Amino acid sequence: MLVICSRNDLMKSVGIVSKAVSTRTTMPILEDILLDAEGNTLTLLGNDMDLGIQTNIEAVVKGEGSICVNAKMFSEMIRRLPDDDVKLETDNGRMRIECGHSKFTISTMAADDFPRLPEVEGRQEIMISQSVFRQMINDTIFSIAPENSGRPILTGELMDIRDGYLYLVAVDGFRISMRRTRIQSEENFKVTIPGKAMNEIKNILENEEDSLLTVSFTGKHALFRMNDTVVLTRLLEGTFLNYERNLDMEFKSRIVVNRRELFESVDRAALISRESKNSPIRLEIEDGSMVITSNAENGTSREEVGVSLEGEGITIAFNPKYYLEALKAIDDLEVAILYNSSLTPCIIESLEGKDYQYFILPIRMHN
Repeated sequence: MLVICSRNDLMKSVGIVSKAVSTRTTMPILEDILLDAEGNTLTLLGNDMDLGIQTNIEAVVKGEGSICVNAKMFSEMIRRLPDDDVKLETDNGRMRIECGHSKFTISTMAADDFPRLPEVEGRQEIMISQSVFRQMINDTIFSIAPENSGRPILTGELMDIRDGYLYLVAVDGFRISMRRTRIQSEENFKVTIPGKAMNEIKNILENEEDSLLTVSFTGKHALFRMNDTVVLTRLLEGTFLNYERNLDMEFKSRIVVNRRELFESVDRAALISRESKNSPIRLEIEDGSMVITSNAENGTSREEVGVSLEGEGITIAFNPKYYLEALKAIDDLEVAILYNSSLTPCIIESLEGKDYQYFILPIRMHN
């Protein structure tokens, strides 16, 4: 193999596919990146058997071929090269890397044993703006359950396609984050994408409205195609939480509040409460105002924001982190907050429609 390509293009592509390289494996080949030179294209692939990422860059290919190189070493070398064209040449189990006045030689492995991405014939397929899907992930993924939660299905995000909408949902047992957008689809189906894959997809997606993402689904995999990059991930098995039942609850009280004022007030109150793991923020809601207080051994805080109330007032306590993450993900000037009692969940949603909803469990107050 003999290839000449841009160092910056190569560094960017190595960074993308390295996210799918295994760091804990009994198969040394999975610690490598596959390089495949053909035509005028250099294809790079990382694959840990659960997540595979493949991307292409333009290159001058003077000798076609495939080879595997250690991802960590190759990445560190390319990152340290000067901003110039890079020449990659392989021979007898070695790769020579030349760029400007820099020259390296590293060991390689044969490409025969590297797991290529399987051919995926999607039974269902959707298309969506890359920037919209990127924002949907960003506005929900903070609510997935941690890996050690004991509930593997909740360590991913649900993609619920129904009635011409895509619903993206994350649940960690204490809250639900949901975003939806209209798509062109007449099918109804649900799949759960691992959180790791969603994070990597978010980082690859462009923030351009005209750039499209195509997602194909099979019984066990989802394939995301964006520009010159393909991400293949296994789907999580199991039944996701029935989030619709929770978000469709009836509420007897509703307030409307300026989102930014509420965020800034809760953020300041959280400075006191976050010093104590068992110190939530307390919201006292009555007609015309919401008083936000926090009390801990190191101090107290009191904030007040104006609200418009429909229904009964309430005193209720929350983990401020959950409130802040939801409010930070919303762009609207005002939001609606719905509640029933101090022991039942509240929902933060848009004033009109249901394009986003954040369901948060309260904390029992101790007087």
